[in-house]
Amino acid sequence: MKMKKINIIVLFLFTCMFFNLSAQQDWTHKVRIAGNPLSKDVIETIIKNAKESFVFGIEVDNDITGRYESFLDPTEKLEAIRKVTEEAHKINNRTFVYIAGLECITSDSDNKTNTFFKDHPDWVQRDINGRPAIFGSNDAFWISEGDEDVWISPYAMEWRKIYMQRVREIAATGIDGIYVDIPYWMTHFEGWENTWASFDDYTVAEFKKQTGLDAKKDFELGNYKDPGFIKWINFRMQTLTDFMDEIDKNIKEVNPDCKTIAEIYPGISEEAVRVGADVYKMYDVVDVIGHEYSEGEYYASDRAAYDWYNYIIGMFTFRAFAEEKASWMLSYSWLDNKEVTPSDAMKSLFVSQMFSGTNMWDVKGYIMSETNDMAARTEVYKWVSEYEDIFYSQRTPLEPISVYFSDITRNYFSEEFINSYRGIVSLLMHSHLPFQIVTSRTLEKLSPKILILPDVKCASNKEINSLKTLKENGTKLIATGEFASYDENLNKQNSSLPSDLIILKDCPGKAYTENLKDELNKYFNSDEFETEEMLETKNIFLSKLFELTSYSSKFKIDAPVELITTTSIDEKYIYLFITNIKGICEACDTENKNITDVKISYTSSIGGDEVYTLPFLGRKEKVNTLKTENEISFTIPEIQRGMVVIIKRI
Repeated sequence: MKMKKINIIVLFLFTCMFFNLSAQQDWTHKVRIAGNPLSKDVIETIIKNAKESFVFGIEVDNDITGRYESFLDPTEKLEAIRKVTEEAHKINNRTFVYIAGLECITSDSDNKTNTFFKDHPDWVQRDINGRPAIFGSNDAFWISEGDEDVWISPYAMEWRKIYMQRVREIAATGIDGIYVDIPYWMTHFEGWENTWASFDDYTVAEFKKQTGLDAKKDFELGNYKDPGFIKWINFRMQTLTDFMDEIDKNIKEVNPDCKTIAEIYPGISEEAVRVGADVYKMYDVVDVIGHEYSEGEYYASDRAAYDWYNYIIGMFTFRAFAEEKASWMLSYSWLDNKEVTPSDAMKSLFVSQMFSGTNMWDVKGYIMSETNDMAARTEVYKWVSEYEDIFYSQRTPLEPISVYFSDITRNYFSEEFINSYRGIVSLLMHSHLPFQIVTSRTLEKLSPKILILPDVKCASNKEINSLKTLKENGTKLIATGEFASYDENLNKQNSSLPSDLIILKDCPGKAYTENLKDELNKYFNSDEFETEEMLETKNIFLSKLFELTSYSSKFKIDAPVELITTTSIDEKYIYLFITNIKGICEACDTENKNITDVKISYTSSIGGDEVYTLPFLGRKEKVNTLKTENEISFTIPEIQRGMVVIIKRI
């Protein structure tokens, strides 16, 4: 009897240890994704290709909700999802399945009596003049000739009830994740960009219920000075966030381990407000976001240097929004650029992503189910699988300078805020200073020592009170441009500001963004071009920053602007993630893309003299260091696309 009790106790303890370990090991952080069309007869091929190319995180697509036939009867597709999941689990892999959010296609609609729109015209989104959101093959590449494509109102409750039932049925197959593609208001097809839809009867009625306003009559569309329009903006964004929240709740009721994944294409700028899908708000209600994100040119092979910096700033911002959750990048590497090989474009894109802490997703052109170069995918995915803990463990920067992302300021003053925000982050990146992004959700958790508020025109009472608390606890607050003139609803602000708040009225972030627009691409395309205005703006800003805060970095990195360096620290190591923009900028017109003789030094109080480098696609190598009484230094002979420096702590 005693022996049985002991065995039970041991088993209980072992079980607790196992589940604690499982809770810490979220598979979404380790994915190396590839897409696949799904039917029963290709499951064996899907599994074989995943094993051979080191894919972890198998996307499958038979889109139950986005095809009218399977929306009505999902039986056959559910069985395929169940089967592929079983086979993936046999090789210790994970699967997630694609479903459409608010879109549904009826194939060969001209020859069918029953189509989505013919059966349910009232369920479809509409512009303010009543035009229905119904489209054909000329409107998007994924709509075939003769198909009917409709975009549905999230307030069509009869549809929503069926939709959530399909979500529960999919979750019940045992699938590891459900990937919901672009849950948007229809404002992204040609001719719909400025509609601020939808004005279908269901949506208009719900807005009237919540606000008392008639969306068709009581405010002026696009007028940010109209309080009714501000309510419309916030209503639309909250609607889609609530829609994804309901999907997540339905999934978890059936399968608590199944992840809710949202695909969102707007990044950090105005598009989030227009389509109504804000990644900042969405991260609060889903497990992962797949970012269909680009800056400048759509493909990595064509992207100029200035846009590479903005693309990477976007990824750093996503990681700040996500906190402990994963961020997947559905970005595109190459289509038809004859000057760049597909494999080079893929590798450059992958470096920018993994060195920023996001997960890779390889596609061909814009087709999710293929690759531009299987050999390149296999080479990179295999290498990342060997070093995944370095790239995908939680990153904690070393004594960073913090920059505030104000989601409500972005909502109402998008261009002004983003220019200031990107400019400040760029100033810190180009100065090789450690930084982190802070949001209203993380303000109190992170308790930053130095916090820069870049043209934060809007702040809620809660945010202002949090800033006051930080100030009282020793945080140095520096506002640039305008600060807290408005609240979260764009009303004039009456709250008192933190005492002794430092305000730099000239807003160096905006000035630096203008410098970058004028000078950065010229600099990258000519070894002789001098970045005089950039340097002047940067030096003035740094001088003010150091004077106002007495900040001194424990790291000194003697390197040109081409390198982006971010830090992370854990119990055993300090990591420097170094991305060479010149090395990944395939469109940059320069012969030598490698950066040589990078000198790094740090105070011996934070780390020892055991240092390693890990170049992209290379192996760890020990570095010779020079140790003095208070400092350790070393030189990196050459950095190609990217490199991790690993410093063992004392």
